[in-house]
Amino acid sequence: MKNIVGIGLLILMLVSTWHFLLNDVDGRLIFYSSLILTIFLVIIGFNIFLENRDPIQTITWLVIFCAFPFIGFIFYFLFGRNFRKDRIFRKKYFLDKHTFVKISGEAGYNERIMEMGEHPQQLITLANRLGNSPVSFTTETRVLRNGEETFSNIIEELKKARHHIHLEYYIVRDDRIGGLLKDILIQKVKEGVKVRFLYDAVGSWKLARSYIDELKNAGAEMVAFGPLHLPLLNNKFNFRNHRKIIVIDGSVGFIGGLNIGDEYLGQDQKFGSWRDTHLIIKGEAVRTLQLIFLQDWYYSTNNSFLSDEYLMTGMPNHHGYGGVQLIGGGPDSEWTIIKSIFFKMITSAEKSVWIASPYFVPDDNILQALKVAALSGLDVRLLVPKNPDKRIVFHASRTYFPELLASGVRIFQYNEGFMHSKIIIVDDQMASIGTTNIDMRSFHLNFEVNAFLYRTESAQQLVNDYMEDIKVSKEVEIDEFSKRNFGLKLLESTCRLLSPLL
Repeated sequence: MKNIVGIGLLILMLVSTWHFLLNDVDGRLIFYSSLILTIFLVIIGFNIFLENRDPIQTITWLVIFCAFPFIGFIFYFLFGRNFRKDRIFRKKYFLDKHTFVKISGEAGYNERIMEMGEHPQQLITLANRLGNSPVSFTTETRVLRNGEETFSNIIEELKKARHHIHLEYYIVRDDRIGGLLKDILIQKVKEGVKVRFLYDAVGSWKLARSYIDELKNAGAEMVAFGPLHLPLLNNKFNFRNHRKIIVIDGSVGFIGGLNIGDEYLGQDQKFGSWRDTHLIIKGEAVRTLQLIFLQDWYYSTNNSFLSDEYLMTGMPNHHGYGGVQLIGGGPDSEWTIIKSIFFKMITSAEKSVWIASPYFVPDDNILQALKVAALSGLDVRLLVPKNPDKRIVFHASRTYFPELLASGVRIFQYNEGFMHSKIIIVDDQMASIGTTNIDMRSFHLNFEVNAFLYRTESAQQLVNDYMEDIKVSKEVEIDEFSKRNFGLKLLESTCRLLSPLL
């Protein structure tokens, strides 16, 4: 009913405006068009009020509607309609939860969990309860610190595939690396390997139709997540699949920050060198990654493949890898899963909290947790890019610097190209690596996936890599930062106003 009313009002407003441009002389249609727009915005504002959103977000929307009515109207339809997300994804949430509990069973390895200590125990328990994913102590992981390492390993493993290849990506480019992966997938299909490729309809909107057709004609299944027909009126536009997943034969997986495109290899002139972090996973935890993909595939196609041929994994006998948990979060979740785990990581830290995020627009909970940790004497560090790729987010993030610096947080700006890693490291022993940024979109709107590592060699590698990144970064000094000119501060504050919506 709400969609019908919205469509009717939108058509009426556009028709009235067009008629005015052609025929109006005395300005009466300006009045009626303005009246229709005003009524429509009042209806939207009332809906937002009844949704009981965060008060700051509600006030931000109302201010935008008052100051910029027409722009606010368009912006709301593109990015603001959260009121239907429970209904849109409720079925997916309960189906995913039932499947994860049924397939994964209860979290095991109680003795190993007890050996991890109180802090990791609490995080493991929280992650399991929120994400329905048990911890694995028989999973091997290895950190891949740039595009060259990541894609060379992906290509190597793809060529070994014998049964199936599952891919799920936010951005797919039809460029050199995208073409190379396409050719490998087509070859694997010819060898009898089942290839399923899920790409986000918005993130990959520039992907050539010929790219998709070539894969489909070869026998691969390629499906858009959240396809759009009328973007302004599509209630799924704002909820995107930001995950980057590859699962090969159920035994090897990849997750992390890199999409498929030449810029992630540092071949884009705008960004130059591209600093990113990915993870290769082998063993038991790949099953969780497989489940995440299969449930997203089922949501998009209504085809289920929850069988032993996809859920049996090669499990190494060695038990010295440390703990690994794969957690998926999204707007279908009952809880803000990954944000809640991040919050627990920060508030329970005993020595240090190190964060790397290309887009840093925290909500009040994460912001307060970071400030309290720093004020408590912990070593709290934030690594961000020096140069922007998304200017509104970049300028909004800088408005958080003064209060963080004042509380004792050390902020570093990465100088060697663009930094796109999404990392949290706590006490040099526990870490998160995946697709989730420290921003509102990742916490509340996007489908994300992260690996949580407990006392693994990969966690230690992330510590070493972070220290190397700090060496090529410039620390932000509060005195120097406060000398920014008035125009820049005004721009940042304006972008900050939009931060609850980003």
